[in-house]
Amino acid sequence: MEIKELQFKTTINCGGCITRVKPGLDNAEGIREWNVDIENPDKILTVQSEGITADQVISIVQSKGFKAEALD
Repeated sequence: MEIKELQFKTTINCGGCITRVKPGLDNAEGIREWNVDIENPDKILTVQSEGITADQVISIVQSKGFKAEALD
């Protein structure tokens, strides 16, 4: 399966926030790896997708209490 890079502007802004979303993203089927650039003003979440959709990633992030918006 093709690996696609998905990027999102988020409200994940510190290490504690990353700890809150980590279980959801780590256990999601279709995510190869992910990281959040908390130094970037837009708090960019980058996901290496092996089948997960942008909407599914947004849903996971929102379920942990944060906002996420797909970037083109």
